[in-house]
Amino acid sequence: MTDAPEDGTDQALLAQLTLDEKVDLVTGASAWRTRPVPRLGIPDLKVSDGPNGVRGDGGPGARATAFPAGVCMAATFDPDLVGRVGRAIAVEARYRHVQVVLGPTINLQRTPVGGRNFECYSEDPRLSGVLGAAFVRGVQGEGVGACPKHYVCNDAEFERHTVDVRVSAAVLREVYLAPFEHVVRTARPWSLMAAYNRIGGVHACAHGELLDQVLREGFGFDGVVVSDWYAADDTVADALGGLDLEMPGPGRVWGARLRDAVLAHEVEQPRAEG
Repeated sequence: MTDAPEDGTDQALLAQLTLDEKVDLVTGASAWRTRPVPRLGIPDLKVSDGPNGVRGDGGPGARATAFPAGVCMAATFDPDLVGRVGRAIAVEARYRHVQVVLGPTINLQRTPVGGRNFECYSEDPRLSGVLGAAFVRGVQGEGVGACPKHYVCNDAEFERHTVDVRVSAAVLREVYLAPFEHVVRTARPWSLMAAYNRIGGVHACAHGELLDQVLREGFGFDGVVVSDWYAADDTVADALGGLDLEMPGPGRVWGARLRDAVLAHEVEQPRAEG
C-alpha cells in the first residue's frame, strides 16, 4: 500500500516528499542503484554500463553479451544497424532488471592514443551524433533509458579526471557539443552523464552555463543529468550548477552534506508549484 496520490503527477509527489527523501532521490544508494521512497511508491533504479553490452551489477563472474565496440559500429556508417544494436542491448537490460543503460559514448577521438577511443564512434561530430541518436532511439524504443556520455570535452585519457579543457566558443559549439546537440534534439534521451573534467576552469558537473543554458534551455534537454562515477566534486556548486544525481552511492558530496547545505540556505530545495 502506498500514499502516492491518485493522479500520480510529479508535482503531487514532490509536495509529499520530505527534505530527507528529496536528498535521497538525488544521491545514489550504491554502485549501480538509486534510492527508493517506498511510502510514495517511488522505486529504486538500476543502471549499468554500457555502450557495447549490459554488465548488470558488474560483480565477479557476471556475464553479458559483448557487442561490437563503438568504433567498429561507426565503421559501418549504418544508423539502422546501430539502432538494432541499441534494441538488442535494451532487451538484455530488461532481462537483467536494468532501467538505464550508461551509453552511448559520443565523445570524439581527438588523439590517436586516447585510451577509450574504441568506445567512441568517431572523430567526426556529425557521424557521432547520428549514430548516437540511433543507439538512443533503439534503447529507449524498448522502454529502457539511455544515458549519452560524457558531457562534455572528455575526449582524452591523460589526466581525464582532472584536465581543464580550454577551447574557443566556436570550437566548443561546432565540434565538442555537436554530437550531444544532435542526440538531444533528435532522440530525446532520458538522462545524460556529466564528465569529470573542467571546461574553462569549471567542473562539468557544476557548469551552469553548459548544463542549464546550453543543454536545457538551448538544446531542450528535459531529462536527468547524472555525474560520472565520483565526478561530483562540490556540494553547493554541483547543486547550483545543474547536476541532478550524484553517483555512485553512498554520496560523497551530496547525501547528508546536501541536506546541511539546504538547511544553511546555501541551496534551495525544490518545491511543488501552486
